[in-house]
Amino acid sequence: MYNRLQNFTLFVAGLAFFVVILGAYTRLKDAGLGCPDWPGCYGKLIAPPDEKAWIEMIHRYVASSLGLLIVMLAIWRFNLVSMLLVALVIFQGLLGMWTVTLGLYPVVVMGHLLGGFALLTSLWLYYLKLKPQPGINIPSIKEWAWLGLIVTAIQVALGGWTSANYAALVCADFPSCQGNIWPHMDVINAFDLTGAGIFDSPGTPLENTARVTIQMAHRIGAAITLFVLGIVGFKLIKHRVALGLLLISLLLIQIGLGITNVLAALPLPISLMHNLVAALLLLTIVTILYRTYAK
Repeated sequence: MYNRLQNFTLFVAGLAFFVVILGAYTRLKDAGLGCPDWPGCYGKLIAPPDEKAWIEMIHRYVASSLGLLIVMLAIWRFNLVSMLLVALVIFQGLLGMWTVTLGLYPVVVMGHLLGGFALLTSLWLYYLKLKPQPGINIPSIKEWAWLGLIVTAIQVALGGWTSANYAALVCADFPSCQGNIWPHMDVINAFDLTGAGIFDSPGTPLENTARVTIQMAHRIGAAITLFVLGIVGFKLIKHRVALGLLLISLLLIQIGLGITNVLAALPLPISLMHNLVAALLLLTIVTILYRTYAK
């Protein structure tokens, strides 16, 4: 029975991972408003013969299936953690609704992305708790792992804010941005979360300078993440912990994907991989941190 619960939890976590990537695909295909209403699509539960409508509705169908499985998980093992998962998936559903009804309001779009990552991470932690993990006992590794988790979470949020404000293509060069290594920036407007808008959403669309600021913040965040996670990875490698090599490999791949996104004007496969590797990096640092507490 316990092994079945482990396997079921792993399956649900895998589906959550797929939903995160499917959400990224929906966003990158500019299909977030493929259905202008919610929960139906043009008043129906089945999408009309339109590519963007179908992309959006498939995302909704799979996300709804994930919600149902999380409820089943809570019924299977009723405890505080499972109930928190149910609450989180309900809130994530509300964010999905507001994403549509508020016309891709950037703060909601970013919140929806972060909610997906939070749900995925929570399910993965639930699985780790069910499956005994070998401990990692290396001097100062716990503190560095915590710092790694914090900077990774911030970098994911910066990536979400970059995407939500269509700032990914504002700089077509690297390491410079619009021909300048340190361009003029507007931090106040760039990170006015409720003031920034897009299309017909609340708020005001950001000017070029503000979007350049968001892109530069994401690049600076990438450098900080590279430094911190690099230290964590090399500490693990030094003590022959396999997760260290995985962390460094994912980190280098992610940096390469980010640079390629800029220079190649955001090709869909590379952009999807950028989201996928971001999720894997987050799960890897979470696993490392969890194992520092394992006996």
